[in-house]
Amino acid sequence: MKQTLFSSDFRLGILGGGQLGKMMLYTTRKWDVQTYVMDEDDTAPAFEGCTVFFEGDIMDYEAVMEFGRQVDVLTIEIENVNVQALEDLEAEGIAVSPSASVLNRIRNKARQKTFYKEQGIPTADFQLFPQPEINHNRSYPFIWKSAEGGYDGKGVKVIRSTADLNDLPAQECIYEDMVDFEMELAVIVARNADGDIKTYPVVEMEFHPEANQVEYVICPARVTDAVSRKARDLALKVSEAFEHVGLLAVELFLTKNGEILVNEVAPRPHNSGHYSIEGAVTDQFEQHVRCVLNLPLGSTDTVLPAVMVNLVGAEGYIGNVIYDGIEDILAMDGVTPHIYGKKQTRPFRKMGHVTVVAKEIETARKLAEEVKAKIKVVSS
Repeated sequence: MKQTLFSSDFRLGILGGGQLGKMMLYTTRKWDVQTYVMDEDDTAPAFEGCTVFFEGDIMDYEAVMEFGRQVDVLTIEIENVNVQALEDLEAEGIAVSPSASVLNRIRNKARQKTFYKEQGIPTADFQLFPQPEINHNRSYPFIWKSAEGGYDGKGVKVIRSTADLNDLPAQECIYEDMVDFEMELAVIVARNADGDIKTYPVVEMEFHPEANQVEYVICPARVTDAVSRKARDLALKVSEAFEHVGLLAVELFLTKNGEILVNEVAPRPHNSGHYSIEGAVTDQFEQHVRCVLNLPLGSTDTVLPAVMVNLVGAEGYIGNVIYDGIEDILAMDGVTPHIYGKKQTRPFRKMGHVTVVAKEIETARKLAEEVKAKIKVVSS
């Protein structure tokens, strides 16, 4: 008899208690699936929504081993976890999704980029260095990326001269060609353990010029059907190469000459899929839970065109958070704010997002700009 997942002793474990974990819990609470969460911060956003919360460092081998032995299936909401512990838990028979081998390949950007080259997956030309190197053969400008630990715009810098290579951390890094792109796109691929696969529509990402963070996500992307098919086909090729279980968010560059290049991937729910809570039949968080529990995949069809607006801490504010103007946006039709539950704000910290839906994508995009102007994340 198949194991009963719902209203039973079955336990799903999530490493990481941030906003992605919190939004996965919308589904586990809806389905009455017991969910254990571990995070070193007992004020983490997922603290209140799980069945049991464990305070612990997800990079600590012993802590992850102890936590993992108490669950039936283990997943992540962030890549920076102890991969050796995941490998050993898999050897003990714990189902880990995505697998330790997939995480090991993705979480280090040098290994990730090398993998693309080996698999014949188009990506920007690059070089690897054990630490920043002044003597190189690249033309300025180019992109410096830290091989490990970068996220939300951190660990990435535009190098315009030799002087920009000073004061960079002495660790493994990538020098990458600066791509002359038309726009940045993303495709989320869902794959369960049976190998069933679905892709979400191609989305367009607009970035904040200073913070290098996504400011708007637009679904569907304003591209031709041919570009959309090409992007989804490439995302499927990447998914097939990794053989992941769960979601794989594939970030892409559409170049000015019509090429599509893979930038990087994330093996989990992703900022580019937040719109799906209101904008898709099955949101990305439910889909990830379906994947890791090896359940049938839900429809990825769009309900209404949608634009996601990131809510990040305003510059010049640190302290107890205030969402100034939230009542104003709540009065707007088709606008839904999501507050992550972080009590302290700081400049550019992700504090929430707002989804705007409308019958036409250009209407949604215009409303999103109005939302952005009305709400500010400040402090008391």
